[in-house]
Amino acid sequence: MKVTDKIVAKINRIDTGDVFGYDSLGLTSDEIIAGSKALSRLVDKGVIKRARKGYYYKPKVSVFGEQKPREDVLLSLYLFDKNKQVAYITGTRLYNRLGLTTQVPTSIRIASLDKQIKGKVGNVVIKPAKSYVKVTADTIKYLELLDVIKDLNTIPDLQKSDGLVYLKKVIYNFDTTEIKKLVTYGAAYPPKVRALLGALLEALRIEPIVFSVLKKSINPSSSYEYGINSTMLTTANTWNIV
Repeated sequence: MKVTDKIVAKINRIDTGDVFGYDSLGLTSDEIIAGSKALSRLVDKGVIKRARKGYYYKPKVSVFGEQKPREDVLLSLYLFDKNKQVAYITGTRLYNRLGLTTQVPTSIRIASLDKQIKGKVGNVVIKPAKSYVKVTADTIKYLELLDVIKDLNTIPDLQKSDGLVYLKKVIYNFDTTEIKKLVTYGAAYPPKVRALLGALLEALRIEPIVFSVLKKSINPSSSYEYGINSTMLTTANTWNIV
């Protein structure tokens, strides 16, 4: 069977709106080049559409016109590599999902440790952001929380007092193992994040030995500007939070 015929037969069994890549087509290493050319011809004919480099979908047409795959499906192409999560959504889109802001951004920031992720999903532009540790399915919830601490001054429409209530609530519900992971990943973040994380943990009466690494890692003569006073956070002065 010709490579083109093999691809067409596979595509005929794929549902409209589903995203697929080379792996889904079962191509051998010897068939990749011919397969790439065949896929390009199918794109030119309108049989399939390109979702991003190396990924395609069969367009679904309704009375309302052509429908693209759901945004979350398209975003997953940037977040996963061979079914393993290697990046995560941060910035205003994350803070909107967490209920910390009502603003809906026109761009989405995606954080990865070792690559700059750029692209476009529909009319939404994808911009790169920095991850301070390796991204896995296990680390994401901690990195999201640490990003809230990092960006507390710039989250749109968020009152500092509301942000502190949110952070305390999430950390309070962590068990000991989760708190230790939070501290481990937090130690990789900038000093101001380490300082506010330490202040929050101390305010929640976590055993000092658990977060001592944070205290040792910050300069005792430096101050960290958050616009937070001791009335809002009782341990702010101890950690030089101003």
